Amino acid sequence: MPGKTLSRKLRKLVIERAKSRCEYCQSWMHNAIHPFNIDHIIPEKEGGTNDLNNLALSCGGDNNNKGDKTKAEDPVTKEIAPLYNPRKDEWSKHFAWSEDFLEIIGLTPTGRASVVLLKLNREGLRNMRRLTIIAGEHPPTKSE
Repeated sequence: MPGKTLSRKLRKLVIERAKSRCEYCQSWMHNAIHPFNIDHIIPEKEGGTNDLNNLALSCGGDNNNKGDKTKAEDPVTKEIAPLYNPRKDEWSKHFAWSEDFLEIIGLTPTGRASVVLLKLNREGLRNMRRLTIIAGEHPPTKSE
């Protein structure tokens, strides 16, 4: 049912599975200045459900930039590519960190399209990454 509120239990499961990190930009929930959201990977208006396998933890910026989109243009090939799906795709196959760990680099059409559409290297994220490097919280490790 579109617009149905997610239960506290379901929200908690999504947050725990994501280890309190945005599943797109990898930012920590506890460092956010705006609330994190539960993203419907496949939007409800396109038949996406409130099933745990269709939900992802997303920072407010990534969630707002994604909206109800599931595809975007790859800036290299100019072809339409699916956006990164945290339930089906492995982050490290589509993205890498720049040498200074301030930018996310798209490695595939999906990764590049996601970096551009979600604005994964926007100034606020880059600044937060600088601070979390100093605090020893960035970049995330494989176990996080």
